[in-house]
Amino acid sequence: MATSPLMPKATAVWLVDNTGLTFEQIANFCRMHPLEVKAIADGESAQGIKGMDPVLAGQLSRDEIEKAERNPQYAMKILEPKVKVPEVKRRGPRYTPVSKRQDRPNAILWLVRNHPELKDAAVMRLVGTTKPTIQAIRERTHWNSASLTPTDPVTLGLCSQLELDLEVRKAERESPLPREAEGARLLSAEETMNAAPVADEDDLGLPNDMDIDPEAVFAKLKSVKSDDI
Repeated sequence: MATSPLMPKATAVWLVDNTGLTFEQIANFCRMHPLEVKAIADGESAQGIKGMDPVLAGQLSRDEIEKAERNPQYAMKILEPKVKVPEVKRRGPRYTPVSKRQDRPNAILWLVRNHPELKDAAVMRLVGTTKPTIQAIRERTHWNSASLTPTDPVTLGLCSQLELDLEVRKAERESPLPREAEGARLLSAEETMNAAPVADEDDLGLPNDMDIDPEAVFAKLKSVKSDDI
């Protein structure tokens, strides 16, 4: 069963522009972080990406969108594709035309930034590169790191959108999306008492058997007053 839509970022762009869904709902459906969706809504990300209608693509129903708009806590479910696309199996490294080989570092940089879940083997299959090159770009030790510009490998013609989506889905199955951390909240009185018990005299290093002589104290006070007079 599909876990994320094809072209998730383009789908997120369409959902932001054409629905009243929350950032969390769109992020959950597109397998993105809510902050990425917020950046799309603010115009800080996905500039130039044309939105893709998931309803026309057969990945989401209009009823599912309306149901989610009525209930902000509802998580939309992706439709099962009607056509099964077999996974492309390739033997040996991908052949890259000589005219496009200079674009591979830019494509690798785009992949490691936008899809950190992809392993080196997946990046090698997509753009036909080597593991040392990927490692150098990850660690910014590549000889041309200062001039690299992250560019979508699909746009460069190094791989197809279908191949990229298949690799991303495979990586997601192998490493599921971590749950969001719970938001900060105030501790209850019981939790506070259990977490930070009040220190006693022994913990503070003070003697708990000190005897105080009241008469000596008052005598000292009287002597102080007499000196003042």
